[in-house]
Amino acid sequence: MTNHIQSYGLWWLVIINSAIFIMFAFSFFKPKTKRDWRSFGAFSAFLVALFTEMYGFPLTIYFLSGWLQTNYPNIDWFAHDSGHLLEMLFGWKTNPHFGPFHILSFILIGGGFILISNAWHILFKAQQNKELATTGPYAYVRHPQYVGFILVMLGFLFQWPTILTLAMFPVLVWMYVRLSNIEEREAIAEFGDAYQTYATKVPRFIPRLKDLLGTANRKQERS
Repeated sequence: MTNHIQSYGLWWLVIINSAIFIMFAFSFFKPKTKRDWRSFGAFSAFLVALFTEMYGFPLTIYFLSGWLQTNYPNIDWFAHDSGHLLEMLFGWKTNPHFGPFHILSFILIGGGFILISNAWHILFKAQQNKELATTGPYAYVRHPQYVGFILVMLGFLFQWPTILTLAMFPVLVWMYVRLSNIEEREAIAEFGDAYQTYATKVPRFIPRLKDLLGTANRKQERS
């Protein structure tokens, strides 16, 4: 019981981890408009909900404890490592931090933050020059920063899924889709046919495989 108490109720870790990741995301995204702050605030709420269950109070484990204990009786579900539900449910026998879902989560989280950062630099330069951002990540998707946020959240879901964050995820994705629609109407009003032509060539959120493969082939040819 003492170990269970030590595993959770660590509210100082909730605060520290939430603050670190929120500031980290802020440094990559740099919100300016009310719309930016709205999307960033929703992402921050997702992080706070995640770390609250990871270190504060394991609501998901308590809610599912009866089913988990019945179907997986050999696992101590109130031990901290058991919060890595996917690693536990799929029978990963060693440290869950080195399990396949945890490794995948790091790839998604890291890739998401890199995408957000690269997209911001391209967008910032384009805005300074009053041009349409079409290079870098914008050559593959029209809203790379939103894609980056979605990748980060998806990565955390693979690492530490909870009922609350699973419920928040589709709501946040819907919000990003809605915001992208608003931004595109504004871009059409500002850039007219140039943006409409760009939109016919570049998908909104999911890059075309042939574009990604084409870039990889060009890099190989140059090397």
